[in-house]
Amino acid sequence: MQAKTLLSEAQFEIGSSPVVPFFEGGESAVLPATVLVVDGEEINRRLLKAILKTAPYTILEARKASEAMAVLQSERIDLVILDLMLPEMSGPELCRWMKVNRSTQLIPILMMTSVQGIENEIVGISSGADEFLIKPLHPAVVRTRVRAMLRNKALIDSLEEAETILFALAQAVEHRDPHTSRHCQRLAVASVMLGEAVGLPKSDLTALFRGGYLHDIGKIGIPDAVLFKQGVLNTEEWNIMRSHPLRGEAICRTMKSLWPVLPIIRNHHERWDGSGYPDGLAGEDIPLLARILQIADIYDALTTERPYKRALSSEESLGVMEEEVRRGWRDPELVSLFASTIQSQPSLDLTSLETSLENLNLELSR
Repeated sequence: MQAKTLLSEAQFEIGSSPVVPFFEGGESAVLPATVLVVDGEEINRRLLKAILKTAPYTILEARKASEAMAVLQSERIDLVILDLMLPEMSGPELCRWMKVNRSTQLIPILMMTSVQGIENEIVGISSGADEFLIKPLHPAVVRTRVRAMLRNKALIDSLEEAETILFALAQAVEHRDPHTSRHCQRLAVASVMLGEAVGLPKSDLTALFRGGYLHDIGKIGIPDAVLFKQGVLNTEEWNIMRSHPLRGEAICRTMKSLWPVLPIIRNHHERWDGSGYPDGLAGEDIPLLARILQIADIYDALTTERPYKRALSSEESLGVMEEEVRRGWRDPELVSLFASTIQSQPSLDLTSLETSLENLNLELSR
């Protein structure tokens, strides 16, 4: 299996609500919104530009679908206004193209037409358009719809940016320890690979991918003296270390988009026999996604060099994991499936990792 990444940028406070850019009358407090008008008739594009000129929008134009696609791939667009009938490709077809591409799927679409009939509105909305207007246009209605759609887009952007900050924090945790370099990336690839072998749907594979990056984000709250201590932790230090799953869950819980990842973050240190932490769950009471990521996590820890150990070979690592199954620590079926899966895949070495991440990112975003 091959792999990738899902990120952005923003300001927010951990444990509080994300900072949302404020829109007054559709105008961003930072930058004016960029609106792409797609219509084969110049007079229609000129009319829309005249209607919207009272607000400080940046207006870009496209006469046909291919031009619109080029703009969407090269510019940051906040709203697309398009006609139902376009040269080369219809408005609904362009909508569907936008909605299956990760880079454009969250851009709101306002579709317009001069063709009367409720069936056209049904076709437009079902293809992915967020709003639908029948010509002739009423300027006040157009401006009101545009402002409302841009406000919603600002909220979506703020959530994406806050999510990106969390991913950046997670990687900052990893970078604190030079011996765990690229651990999150390898874990994202390996856990999705096992999830595919189990037959999980794309939503669960996406959660596993994100969990690869976010599972240890709670370690950002663990003091360096504990996190990097050479030697055995005392009882107090071990209790602090064991708090990182709960700390991580608390950090990510504020974002609804990350709720599918929360069981991974909280429960990836549980054991099959109930001797793990933080909840002492056993067997199938441990969330499946947490069990999957845990197995990939253990394998990566065993196969990489650490200050206190050499890197084990794949065969040696799988042998250790089988021994942990006999001790009652791991899900025996998942360990067996992982062993057969990993043996049929190329090594997750650094030379192939970037390609794996990029391919997986593209696959999950479709």
